[in-house]
Amino acid sequence: MKKFVLSRDENSPESFTIPYKEKLNSAQLEAVMHQSGPVLVAAGAGTGKTRTLTYRVARLIESGTDPANILLLTFTRRAAFEMLQRAGEILDQRCRLVKGGTFHHYCSSVLRKHSNEIGYPDNFTILDAADSMQVIQFLRSQLNFKKGGKRFPQKSTLYSIFSGSVNRQIEIPKLLENEYPQFMEWTDQIVQLNDHYHQYKTDHFVMDFDDLLVNTRNLLQNNDNVRQQVSSKLVQILVDEYQDTNRLQDELVQLFSSVHGNVMVVGDDVQSIYSFRGADHKNMLRFPKTYQNCKVIKLEENYRSTSRILDLANKLLAEATDKFEKDLYSDLGKGSLPGLVKAATVNDQSRFVTQMILQMREEGKELNDIAVLFRNGRDSFDLEVELNNKKIPFRKFGGQKFTEAAHVKDVLSHLRVFVNPKDLISWNRVFMLLEGIGPKTASELFKIAQNSTNPLQPDLESITNERYREQLKALATLFRTMKNVEGSVSEMLELVVEYYRSFCKKRFDDYPKRMRDLETFVDISGRYGTVQSLLEEIALDPIESTVIDSEASENDEAPLTLSTIHSAKGLEWDTAFIIQCLDGIIPSGYSLDSDDQIQEELRLFYVAITRAKNQLFISYPALYQSYYGDYFSKPSRFLDNIPESILEPWMLVEESHNDNQLEEGKNKLTE
Repeated sequence: MKKFVLSRDENSPESFTIPYKEKLNSAQLEAVMHQSGPVLVAAGAGTGKTRTLTYRVARLIESGTDPANILLLTFTRRAAFEMLQRAGEILDQRCRLVKGGTFHHYCSSVLRKHSNEIGYPDNFTILDAADSMQVIQFLRSQLNFKKGGKRFPQKSTLYSIFSGSVNRQIEIPKLLENEYPQFMEWTDQIVQLNDHYHQYKTDHFVMDFDDLLVNTRNLLQNNDNVRQQVSSKLVQILVDEYQDTNRLQDELVQLFSSVHGNVMVVGDDVQSIYSFRGADHKNMLRFPKTYQNCKVIKLEENYRSTSRILDLANKLLAEATDKFEKDLYSDLGKGSLPGLVKAATVNDQSRFVTQMILQMREEGKELNDIAVLFRNGRDSFDLEVELNNKKIPFRKFGGQKFTEAAHVKDVLSHLRVFVNPKDLISWNRVFMLLEGIGPKTASELFKIAQNSTNPLQPDLESITNERYREQLKALATLFRTMKNVEGSVSEMLELVVEYYRSFCKKRFDDYPKRMRDLETFVDISGRYGTVQSLLEEIALDPIESTVIDSEASENDEAPLTLSTIHSAKGLEWDTAFIIQCLDGIIPSGYSLDSDDQIQEELRLFYVAITRAKNQLFISYPALYQSYYGDYFSKPSRFLDNIPESILEPWMLVEESHNDNQLEEGKNKLTE
């Protein structure tokens, strides 16, 4: 019997069981149906890039591609798992056979299979960040660097330096010059320590996260047979969030795709906000030049936000350089104009946000449909106090729990000792800040203080060590001065912060940031009547900045979200507030001397704006209260060229208590 094979037009969506045409818009469909060769999908915010990748996996398998020959690289294993699970629901369970995971996960599997080629056994172990820091600390103590009392970087800073050098492909001396100039005099020793660190890993058959990328890159570059073996099995490669890849990962994608050349990368160049981790958004911009005959597909239809929010986002991006031109649009309706809210003070800003949230809740909006976004974790401290006072539940992403941060604990311990001189734990923390004093000596000093008539002014005659005695005199002077201003909480706290400044500088590489935290704490402390009430309220209702891990019970209200903008990337809410939109905060004052950093700050602001679905408020205080005094602020420079037809000005008016009170201002701050 003769056979005649009927060919199927693989370019036709109608030839598949999945109705791709019905499920995807034209640009998404083009990406999903792309046959072979390199393709870059420039996906704007909210345009369905995850949906596109998911349907492409299903389409490739439905077209006959062996799932084992597909590699899906994402930035979390959970993202890959969810995509493949969804693809399985769209098609069938073959989708779960796709190689899916992070760069590090896939590189680890390659290295274990070819470990003999790089001088490692296949049972090598992987160091996480904490392990790496412990190794670095061990080696640092062995090398015993001393240089006239100059402080050597901490283990966490050294780890960041070593990792940054690898991921950004920058020599350590250059990295120190650019980002850690305070440690340049230690350049030779840091390079020496890095060499010892690498030798330690080789000698003990361990790799850190960066080694997984570097060793895989080197293996494939230096061994053509291995490269052929690995790349020949990767018929189709898909990479998510390409704007967040570093130079190493970009090189790896080229090596992985070197045989078949079928690689699709998806990302949004104007959402690249992780340069501090080594991400290079120019990987996306270079992609069409790196890969011959590369197709570029733009996803511009937004499924998240109303048109007026997108008008603001598009206007903002008009100021961006080095980008793929995209014009986001939506069929979700016009919606309300984003509001630009000028508050008199930081606390007025907090009151506005809090009262607006309460009003929305009364109108039936769920708290978990609302988010407050900010540049730095400290920017929400005043708002957190206001939310606690109004009993509004919230969770905070990004940053550290304020009252558990080491520098805040240090300062609070002085206040606790002042209020309760029998507080042993707080005394120990206070004493161990002093140079040369450890737990044993701290315990002895506590006993001396307790045996004195006034523990805050102890008898120091029994202290024979002159260095200890001088430091304890300074501490006693602090407590005596605090007593003189006991009626003012902010003045007392300001004295402690100023006393603590030298300790902060000695203890922390990032002490300028920590001091700004403490200055913000001083700013909001004046709202408390006494130091004791401040300590009590913070103890009973601590200012949170960690994610609530446990699920809310059926009777609990789902909390409001507070988040740094970095932590909010990829998320969305019905209503978003962006607070503290001041020049020097957005953009950060640290970015003002670098065009590249200003551009990243612009992209960060764009990410914040595009988190909102229906309502968006951008706010700033006209009078900014800082540790050094009050000054008139300037709104973010990114708002300079935004017309009122796109961003509507709001004015806050205090409720009047006389006969001529503003009706619209009654019981709330109003537009």
